[in-house]
Amino acid sequence: MADIEKIYSEYMPQVYRYLFSLCHDSNLAEELTQETFFQALKSIGNFRGDCKLYVWLCQIAKHVWIKDLKRRKREDTYEHSQEKLVSSDSPEAHVLRKEQMMDMYKLLHELNEPMREVMYLRIDGNFSFREIGEIMGKDENWARVTYYRGKLQLRRESDEM
Repeated sequence: MADIEKIYSEYMPQVYRYLFSLCHDSNLAEELTQETFFQALKSIGNFRGDCKLYVWLCQIAKHVWIKDLKRRKREDTYEHSQEKLVSSDSPEAHVLRKEQMMDMYKLLHELNEPMREVMYLRIDGNFSFREIGEIMGKDENWARVTYYRGKLQLRRESDEM
């Protein structure tokens, strides 16, 4: 454990600066730095020593940053599509939206646990995948995969309607 603390204290400032140079946001760089060291800790057994430890950590940091960019893009696309739905003020559009929401919640209600709970936490609770994982006693990847599978199942079932 002392070795991990030593690695963290030695390389954390460099990894943070590297991530800050990519994202230009100090809060995000801090979050990504923590995620980088978490991922490094999980896969330290895979480090073969082919490169310097700093280079290996920066490779992990770059993957963490790219993954975060993809996640943000998906969220932005989702929020943009929701804004489109809300922007129409006609009474017909309001009724149509209400019916679509009712249909979606009917389909959500038919999902099996824990998928249903993950979907509700994400859609209604606006929880991050990390938070959902913590709530459910699982990890972030499990929450992402469960949500993705739930979306696929909802799409299939709504296409059948």
